[in-house]
Amino acid sequence: MRTLLDEVISKPHIGTIDYEPKDFKPDVDVRWCAGCGGYSILSPVQRIMPELGIPKEKIAFISGIGCSGRFPYYMDVYGFHGIHGRAIAIASGLKIGRPDLSVWVATGDGDNMSIGGNHFIHGCRRNVNINVIMFNNEVYSLTKGQYSPTSHKGQVTKSSPLGVLDEPFNPAALALGSGATFVARGIDKDRQHLQTLFEKAAAHNGFSFIEVYTNCNIFNDGAFDSFTKKDVRDDKIVMLEHGKPMIFGKQRDKGVKLDGFRPTVVSLTEGSYSVDDLLVHDEKDSTLAFILGDMTYNPEVPRPMGVFQSLDRPSYDDSVQMQIDHEIETKGAGDVNELMRGKDSWVVE
Repeated sequence: MRTLLDEVISKPHIGTIDYEPKDFKPDVDVRWCAGCGGYSILSPVQRIMPELGIPKEKIAFISGIGCSGRFPYYMDVYGFHGIHGRAIAIASGLKIGRPDLSVWVATGDGDNMSIGGNHFIHGCRRNVNINVIMFNNEVYSLTKGQYSPTSHKGQVTKSSPLGVLDEPFNPAALALGSGATFVARGIDKDRQHLQTLFEKAAAHNGFSFIEVYTNCNIFNDGAFDSFTKKDVRDDKIVMLEHGKPMIFGKQRDKGVKLDGFRPTVVSLTEGSYSVDDLLVHDEKDSTLAFILGDMTYNPEVPRPMGVFQSLDRPSYDDSVQMQIDHEIETKGAGDVNELMRGKDSWVVE
């Protein structure tokens, strides 16, 4: 029997989709602190939405608790502000129940890596077709400056006045190890690059994770300055481009080369190395992705930015639908009452 929900899901969008970025901006004030990196994430997301060609009523943004939790309020689409750490669980259920929707998650390093960590690793493992944008400011901001799972050893915060004792999580490496098929990293200062990453994530069929280094100018200002400030970034960051050698430096005179499985920096102007000796990025090479992820906190090599990995694998929601279709094809549509009763049931009179 065809239900009203089936009608809603299958009903085509009436008319031509002709959106502009302003159509995704609700009539509300954006209440992040002045200078917050969140603005640099919001703008590229709003900018790519018209290009997706998806009706606004088919897009949903889910969030947990934290500064990132405000994101659904700032997108003029459907949204859900969940409880702490549960955004991926909610988004997974929504996508499985409504596979026709484009489902996005806005989360933070505290929300996603701490109380939400278990949901995160299993969302990656299942390869649910959702897009997860993680604001990583390496501190709890909404609750006023406690250290988070990505805070660095020795970092002084409200809850670690003598310095953090823990080693930080490496979000990109965690996502790779958990089975995410699309893993990327960007910086709030580079909106154009973020827009490209969001576009690629939206086009990917499977779990897409984008870590965004997001400056908190109130509780952790300048956390990424050592490799993102204009005068040092060219020498401290390598931009990942599929099919291209890993060249970096202000004069484009340095490169990354593998010594076995160990990445090393070589000069292209001194010594005997040329571009042909350099590591060529391949988004389809999962082994290379792990090597790049491990470069994150290594001070001897530049920090990678861009798409680490983009693998083709059936998404969880596709697999669910295939399983349902197979059951219907082999056993018929089934009977809800029979399902509820199960194999063993009794009638009490």
